[in-house]
Amino acid sequence: MTRAIVFTRTKHGADRLADQLRRNHRVGAEAIHGNKSQGARQRALEDFRAGRARVLVATDIAARGIDVDGITHVINYELPNDPESYVHRIGRTARAGARGVALSFCEPAERDQLRDIERLTKQRLKVVTDHPYARPGAPQR
Repeated sequence: MTRAIVFTRTKHGADRLADQLRRNHRVGAEAIHGNKSQGARQRALEDFRAGRARVLVATDIAARGIDVDGITHVINYELPNDPESYVHRIGRTARAGARGVALSFCEPAERDQLRDIERLTKQRLKVVTDHPYARPGAPQR
């Protein structure tokens, strides 16, 4: 994972997650969202492009204009409310014919959103339930 964008639903969530990645995991991370000044957004994006920040944590609004080559992973920390936003998010790895990996975390309460994404994309998404962080008794599909 050399260059990743992590999507959150809220500005506060983006700030909090970028801070946790920097402090607790020593990962170069910057947050970008609508409450940041234009200068702060440009600095975060330049740090990401230059490799000084390996992870860009973004909300959907801020991510619309991001055009960065070499994004290897898109992570949906939270599923978007709008299934079309999911398509825009994961498309960040497919710039100029490049390939990448898209991962999504899905809380049990987000299952309806997952179904909406599958309906829109006409693809069944692979759900991994046998991982070390699976909740006991979580619904299986």
